[in-house]
Amino acid sequence: MSERTSTDFLDTARSSILAWWLPLGAMLLAIPLPDLLKTGVWVLALAWMGSACVLNSRRCGRVHCRYTGPFLLLMILPVLGHGLGIVPLGPQGWRWLGLVTGGGMAALWWGSERLLGRYR
Repeated sequence: MSERTSTDFLDTARSSILAWWLPLGAMLLAIPLPDLLKTGVWVLALAWMGSACVLNSRRCGRVHCRYTGPFLLLMILPVLGHGLGIVPLGPQGWRWLGLVTGGGMAALWWGSERLLGRYR
């Protein structure tokens, strides 16, 4: 299966915006907020996007979703740890979390589909 299917959430702009772009936008807009509020927004956004990826992987077999979904769900742990002060990452902690999340998501997306194709 190498072509886009009608069951792929990325098939329409609307579903793509709802599943990924709105949560990403919320994370960016939350950057200047106090840590506790920012933590809540980031956790909700990561849970939303991670769940959407897992569901999309099951729904249509999109390869990168098989990897980005669990990755985004796992990123909730360091976000919670830093946001609640359990694991202080220093003054640039949010920047590092953003870079790891964005960079990891991009690398998993690009790499997995280059190696394994778009659908399985």
